[in-house]
Amino acid sequence: MRIGIITGSGTYALPEVRGAAPEPVATPFGPAPVAAGTLAGTEILHVSRHREGHALLSSAVTHQANISALRAAGADAILAVTVCGSCDPELALGSLIVFDDLHFPANRLPDGSLCTLHTQPGAPGRGHWIFDRPFSEPLRRALLAGAREEGLPVRDGGCYGHVDGPRFNTRTEIRALRELGVTAVSQTAGPEATLAGEAGLPYALLGYATDYANGVADEPTPVGELSRLVAASSASFAATLAAALPKLAAAGPVAPTGTHFSWD
Repeated sequence: MRIGIITGSGTYALPEVRGAAPEPVATPFGPAPVAAGTLAGTEILHVSRHREGHALLSSAVTHQANISALRAAGADAILAVTVCGSCDPELALGSLIVFDDLHFPANRLPDGSLCTLHTQPGAPGRGHWIFDRPFSEPLRRALLAGAREEGLPVRDGGCYGHVDGPRFNTRTEIRALRELGVTAVSQTAGPEATLAGEAGLPYALLGYATDYANGVADEPTPVGELSRLVAASSASFAATLAAALPKLAAAGPVAPTGTHFSWD
């Protein structure tokens, strides 16, 4: 198996990877840089959402190109990581979350266009992604096992809430999301999960709580603490991925999540 890995804020490279520097992969949505290599003895394809130096804010991430490039480069599945703001006051900062549900009702890309790979009328493969849960259960289990093997605090399940950036959310917005059952929020993984589903690529998302979203705690998380935890997230992500990848490689191919109702 070749596993795509998508990293976000604070993790722009995977130093443990043996392989080449990122190379642009052409897609119908423009090029995306993909680094091929090995991590924990497993072939991986790495995409940094924000690019080196956080060149792209969440409002500029090229989601369609990223997912299309991973598919074109031969990824069989995708493990993604994100730092996030917790909507649950009982979730300790510095904890990992392996999400099992998604709140992304707008289904829009950062530029406001619809979040889909099916942009051309009549194109082969156009259709509807139909699923029970949006995240791959075999990939989720591998991430959970990897985090636990490394002795890291991890929550099994939770609803990921996609919010539009780059600004953070108001107390009222977060209160509404909490009422809907959202566990944690960030600004990038909604489109990824949707597009990976359309691409037939099993996808799982690992979160790391860096702050309490607005109004969740009695006092706002200091920006200095947020910055510290964003930096600390890289080690937890790297350890979990390194432990999870061999489990996936040993298990063999993973089926796509849900089905694709096509009009071909």
